[in-house]
Amino acid sequence: MKNLLTIIAIVFYSSFITAQDFKYGKVSKEELAEKVHSVDASANAAVLYRNEDISFVYTQDGFIQEREVHERIKIYNKEGYNWATKKVYLYEGGGGSKEKIQSIKGTTYNLIDGKIQKDKLKKDGIFEEDYSEFTEINTITMPNIQDGAVIEYSYKISSPFIVIDDIVLQNDIPINKLDIRIATPQFYVYNKLINPKAFYSPKLNESKMKKTFVSSSSSGRSVTGTTFDTSTSEYSDNVIKVTDENIPALKEESYAGNMNNYRAKMSMELSAIVNRYGAVEKSYSSSWEKVSKSIYESPNFGAQFKRTNFFKDDVTSIVAGVEDPFQKAFTLQNYVKSKVKWNGYNGIYTQKGIRNAYKEGEGNVADINLLLITMLRSQGINANPVLVSTRSNGIPLYPTRNGFNYVVCMVQNGQNYILLDASEPYSMVNVLPERALNWRGRLVMDNGTSDWVSLRPNSQAKETTSLNVQFNDDFSVKGKVRQSMTSNVALRYRKKYASMSQDDHIKSIESGKGAIEVSEINFENANDITEPVKLSYNYELSDAIDDIGGKLYFSPMLFMATKENPFKLDERNYPIDFTMPILDKYVVNVEMPEGYKVEALPKSEIIDFKEGAAKFSYIAKENGKYLQFVINFDLKTSIIDPTDYGVFKQFFEKMIEKQAEQVVLTKA
Repeated sequence: MKNLLTIIAIVFYSSFITAQDFKYGKVSKEELAEKVHSVDASANAAVLYRNEDISFVYTQDGFIQEREVHERIKIYNKEGYNWATKKVYLYEGGGGSKEKIQSIKGTTYNLIDGKIQKDKLKKDGIFEEDYSEFTEINTITMPNIQDGAVIEYSYKISSPFIVIDDIVLQNDIPINKLDIRIATPQFYVYNKLINPKAFYSPKLNESKMKKTFVSSSSSGRSVTGTTFDTSTSEYSDNVIKVTDENIPALKEESYAGNMNNYRAKMSMELSAIVNRYGAVEKSYSSSWEKVSKSIYESPNFGAQFKRTNFFKDDVTSIVAGVEDPFQKAFTLQNYVKSKVKWNGYNGIYTQKGIRNAYKEGEGNVADINLLLITMLRSQGINANPVLVSTRSNGIPLYPTRNGFNYVVCMVQNGQNYILLDASEPYSMVNVLPERALNWRGRLVMDNGTSDWVSLRPNSQAKETTSLNVQFNDDFSVKGKVRQSMTSNVALRYRKKYASMSQDDHIKSIESGKGAIEVSEINFENANDITEPVKLSYNYELSDAIDDIGGKLYFSPMLFMATKENPFKLDERNYPIDFTMPILDKYVVNVEMPEGYKVEALPKSEIIDFKEGAAKFSYIAKENGKYLQFVINFDLKTSIIDPTDYGVFKQFFEKMIEKQAEQVVLTKA
């Protein structure tokens, strides 16, 4: 019945969409009066219409790319107000070539006392800012946004570049109607690719369209100036159209990584430039081998490894007496960390060059990690760069140099290898920062060959918590917490708390844990990355025990228990990404109050997921006046496939329910 009602709603809404007028300015009272989206009632906003037209116009300077965008968005509530701001990225290349935005217009529509009120976008609602050396952001902020408003804007981008940005086919909110048209001249050959990881994939309609352009050439001088001969040439455009309705929102959920990895989008890879007869004049077709090789041959990449004199004496003295290659790598990683600080910029190419970065004590990721590789090679160690696309950058869909934006170091010794990142102060051997843990990277060897390597941690990060519980006379509880963290869990904790004041650290621990007071906190090994993070503190908790009819009820894990299942969706079309495998262990010791005995104790139980890929164990026992609990969450894989989502969601729900089970004490 639920599915039938959804189908009826979609059919009804499709007929309504077909009848709508999407010309700019033709917003209806029906659109403004709509309170919730008819198909997705949870949507805070919806794209009523999106039209994007990409074409190439011939000028005397050659073809210019033009991208025209018209978008109409319905905003249902305050949570959807952020959709009233649009950021447009403009790029600049060498020689002063840059993209330009023009013909910006926008209108906000509100229904006031049954009449449509229009507020036009003004100049003070358009902002320009430099995002990076080669990127400018134009921000469009629509006026007078209210619940139920409809906004509409349009603009055109003129670009001297023939590279086409990815065309987004799916938003975080529903799209009622989508019209995309891409027309490229026959001289530019593009390979098109729809994101294979997306759960929504539109149909493409392809055709050809005859075009002409007029070219001029100088034929001499006249009294009034240069005279020109003109000629008309015919060619054809390759046209791709996407027309679709009721495109579902890409809904974010916990532990999903970068959602753009699963967004429906179309990439247009420039593979070749051909002449009018179809002969290839310049080929861009590539493989990952060619991409890796071209990156390596850059003066800001591979050429950096030839510069060793400026650090030779320093490095020789630092590794004197160290024989093991991995120990040398660890020693030099720490030296680079102390010598060159990360300036916050990613990149696969050096920003300053390794020599200047070493001298000035600062550089981007490539400056730092290529410096480390160069030092290691100078000591005869087999060290090579690994090209990475960070988690925020997503996964490249096809072989392209722009797909990578980060680089780390691999050291190989026989069949064994380690990964290093000297840009992260708290990283260890094989403990990369989370920004770099994006499935796999491309190892580039100095002989020009390359291969994929896994970036995922191959060993479990461990967090062990000891919780002691004592009862006060008023049935509040107190005790001590001791925690130990290793690997990526330790790195994450150090990044968050190592530079935080003790007061702020205490407030952070207390946050979200009820009526708790934390004191006497001790944070050990905050900066000693060779040792586990050690944390201990005393606590008092006033709302842990329920006294009902003379019986005491409490959950043994107190404020440590997971209270809510983070997995909300009935179905999920993308993996659960925990970033790393983890072993989360709790040892709880409860000293029973005088004059009470156990009436009910949670049963010991083991809950298993997929033959041990994840396991939750709960062991409870009574030992004299003490209750002892050992609770483990053992996750051996960091990725849960979407086909296993339903089973894993149930597994996680059972785990939460088990943590919530209560001990019942009654008077002896």
